[in-house]
Amino acid sequence: MKQIAGVINQFNADDIIELESNGSKELVIEAQDVILDLNDVEISTQDIPGWLVQSEGGLTVALDITLSDDLKAEGIAREFVNRIQNLRKESGLEVTDKIHLKILQHSEINDAINKNKNYICSETLAGQLELVDEMKQNLGISVELDNDVTTVISIEKLN
Repeated sequence: MKQIAGVINQFNADDIIELESNGSKELVIEAQDVILDLNDVEISTQDIPGWLVQSEGGLTVALDITLSDDLKAEGIAREFVNRIQNLRKESGLEVTDKIHLKILQHSEINDAINKNKNYICSETLAGQLELVDEMKQNLGISVELDNDVTTVISIEKLN
């Protein structure tokens, strides 16, 4: 058993695939043929930190789930686009109306907005997008984002 365990511990991905697909694998242990049956072993996988790994039918897929700063910024931008589109709709704006957009600055969103300004403007038809230090009272609508940041957005129709 010790020798068989030693050989199994040296299996690579191809050996495991062969065992799974054939249901058995022939081994030579101390000059003796040994047939290792799939029921004789337990095959387990471990996730790689920062990756999701799934195997099925001889196919393994690994997905890097680490969120980079660029991905986080893109997510914030997409969330802004969604909120702005909803505000446009609630304001009764036509689909083709261009807008002037003001967003109250917040340290956790400023970089994301600046990096994705063109995207936000093109998706929302904003001719102008400004990050402002303060918003006149009753001018904007308070919006809470998924990352627990609350800011204010103001939309004005451009003539």
